[in-house]
Amino acid sequence: MRAVVSRVTWARVVVEGETVGEIDAPGGGLLVLVGVAHADTAAQAADLARKVHQLRILRGDTSCEQTGGPLLVVSQFTLYADTGKGRRPSWLAAAGGAVAEPLVRAVVEELRRRGATVATGVFGADMTVESHGDGPVTILLDL
Repeated sequence: MRAVVSRVTWARVVVEGETVGEIDAPGGGLLVLVGVAHADTAAQAADLARKVHQLRILRGDTSCEQTGGPLLVVSQFTLYADTGKGRRPSWLAAAGGAVAEPLVRAVVEELRRRGATVATGVFGADMTVESHGDGPVTILLDL
């Protein structure tokens, strides 16, 4: 699994003109883009959720676990783009929906189980993701 985690003061996901997920985090929150590969597992999803929740990248060297900062989790198959040849990325490394959707859902469920406030996008939808970066701070996690 792979995630791009950005510290934000707000973020939202819009599908067909409607906001489907939003966080307002003036004290700091995280926008988490999650990509899934074919061989990824539920254990990796739980590990990713734990790592994101405990990641100390909020102001004051704190984490969402410590501050209660909200998270917006959005599936993002393009994190597995292969740009090694030509000008058109290959998406072959990204898992299809049958594998990816339950694992992205598992990340969200584990975050919520840990007490986090989590908003989400809509798996497989054409989404517009808007955010206000804080820092900017953006981290790549690769499990």
